[in-house]
Amino acid sequence: MPVSTPLPQAAAVAKPAYRPEVQGLRAFAVLMVVLYHVWLGKVSGGVDVFLLLSAFLLTVSFTYRVESGRPLELVRYWLNRLRGLLPAAIVVLLAVLAATVSLLPRTRWEDVASQTVSSLFYVQNWNLALGSVDYYAADHATASPLQHFWSLSIQGQVFVLWPLLIAGAALLWRALGRRRPGLGFRPVLAGVFGSVFLLSLAYSVYITATRQTWAYFDTGARLWEFALGSLLVVALPWMERLPVLLRVAMGWTGLLAMLSCGILLQVEASFPGYVGLWPTLAAALIVGSGATGHPLGADRLLSTRPLIRLGDISYALYLWHWPILVIYLVTNGLDSAGWLGGTAVIGLSLALAWATTKIVETPFHQWHWPTQRRRRLSLVLAALIGLVLLPLNSWQNRVEAFEDAAASQTAADNPGAAALQSGFAGEPSAEAAVLPLSTSLDEEWANVGGACLNSYAPADERIEFCKQFGDPATAEKFVIVLGDSHAQHWSTALHPAAVGNDWAWIMIHEPSCRFGTTGPDRTERCNDFIEAATGYVLEHRPDAVVTVASHTAKYPDDAGRTPAEQERVADGYVESVLPFAEAGIQVAGVRDTPRYTYAVPECVDMRGAEACGLPQEQLLAAENPLDALQAQVDAGRLPDELSFFDMTDQFCVEGTCRAVIGNVITIRDEDHITRTYAQTLARVFEQRLTAALGW
Repeated sequence: MPVSTPLPQAAAVAKPAYRPEVQGLRAFAVLMVVLYHVWLGKVSGGVDVFLLLSAFLLTVSFTYRVESGRPLELVRYWLNRLRGLLPAAIVVLLAVLAATVSLLPRTRWEDVASQTVSSLFYVQNWNLALGSVDYYAADHATASPLQHFWSLSIQGQVFVLWPLLIAGAALLWRALGRRRPGLGFRPVLAGVFGSVFLLSLAYSVYITATRQTWAYFDTGARLWEFALGSLLVVALPWMERLPVLLRVAMGWTGLLAMLSCGILLQVEASFPGYVGLWPTLAAALIVGSGATGHPLGADRLLSTRPLIRLGDISYALYLWHWPILVIYLVTNGLDSAGWLGGTAVIGLSLALAWATTKIVETPFHQWHWPTQRRRRLSLVLAALIGLVLLPLNSWQNRVEAFEDAAASQTAADNPGAAALQSGFAGEPSAEAAVLPLSTSLDEEWANVGGACLNSYAPADERIEFCKQFGDPATAEKFVIVLGDSHAQHWSTALHPAAVGNDWAWIMIHEPSCRFGTTGPDRTERCNDFIEAATGYVLEHRPDAVVTVASHTAKYPDDAGRTPAEQERVADGYVESVLPFAEAGIQVAGVRDTPRYTYAVPECVDMRGAEACGLPQEQLLAAENPLDALQAQVDAGRLPDELSFFDMTDQFCVEGTCRAVIGNVITIRDEDHITRTYAQTLARVFEQRLTAALGW
């Protein structure tokens, strides 16, 4: 889309000069990102500085073209931009693919494959945004070696959008110039990007307040940061005329504010709303202070050779530091790198960034053959993309072949809980894969039943999740499963009993909301669900309600109590189910499942099944907390309609809670039963449920 026709006031315009302090600022920004990630485990705001600078430099270049009457040549710009970005990114993507296959557990393979494609085509931010709000997505995004590509994806999208906006502003300037010959281009540019700034900032404030995990990756919530960089171009001539001492003060104020951002603010919890103005305005002050020429100016520091050289490799350093950090943590089973390990991560990242810049980026930039024809450049870029897609496709085909072979295994290869039954004979083949495959864990949530129908569809909107099997009006028995995801995962074990005994069941649940009494310690959504669910049960009067009656803990609490010491009856459990008992509805409460301190399938992949079990005494109380409630029922202090049962011996054998039983992984993450293992629990679950209910 060339804009080459004469424009108002098109004249000889000085080409923008190289600004070493901007390159030094890029170095400071990448240092913030790397040091905060590796040593402090925090987000710094350095990425926001990068976003502003990328828009600033882009706008400087295009403003020069417009004001000098040069064609914009948008297609050539986009191709050249990819030529600058892709080589280093592809080297890192290929390295991550190789490291994933050789070093990372299979639990991460699917995410890495998906995020490789998302990163390659600059939509990684949307991939992560969708995952950040999906409760049932396997929680690998926070430890993905490609997570940092979200910011590069937003930049890539803006590199497409921004030239179009500038071209539109140029056309608008030309139209307005016929009426107002003295009108300059920059006021028009200020109007365009000022509008983008205000609209995007307003949206960012709103979406950050309502859906912060989504907003963090939302391009629309970040556009104002780019717009601020473009507005800086408009304001720069005015700012550079300010007194030197004032500009010196501006530079140091901006630099100190930028460096302190990640220390004083919880960036990851509050960005990118209005709080994002802190690092971006700080960077704007630094850029706006310009080359002061003063010996005490911040620009003097930013223009030093070490910072400029670091700025030269800043893109490659950003690309390398995160996957190196993640792979180091995963392979060593660490939560944080520590000072020594972190130093090694940073050192390796610097070395690879330097090598990538010198061996890949610079030679590729100096290769003139592709730039002589647009078609040549397009072919080269397509070949670069193919360098990633071809091995990725081959890898995925091998994974699919393995999954197909595993799908053909018989029940004897993966007996699961059946292996615990007395009289069980047989041993799974040594060649048989452990199920479920860790590449398909997203399929391991309970998924039996269909939508609740007719009068059983909840009329109360506070009940969002409802599943149904059978017709309660004609079934022999009618059961409602009630609670959170820990109640949900038992629906898989209940379903075969319902099929075999002509039962109907309905499951209503709310994630992260263990059924009990309402209270200030629960979320508003959970309190609403408990109230609505109670009304639903009393309205439909099932023969029985099945709940999870206890609550297991994960980590030591503030008082230093272990998970075993924290296992307790669910908060307000008895009070919450008494209305059901008083209405003549039987209630069966099952003990909660063990909660591990790590992702079980990942541990199995990395260290083997035997190394991933934990002593039962570390995870569960020595005495089942539900036994005390059963004793009160037996003593007549609680209604006979209440009963309890325990499935712990199906997970913990001879004092050890096992990661794999009968060649089946028991837990899909840290605390939810795999659908595959729950299916093998059906027989025991039916026996204990019917015994508890007296059916």
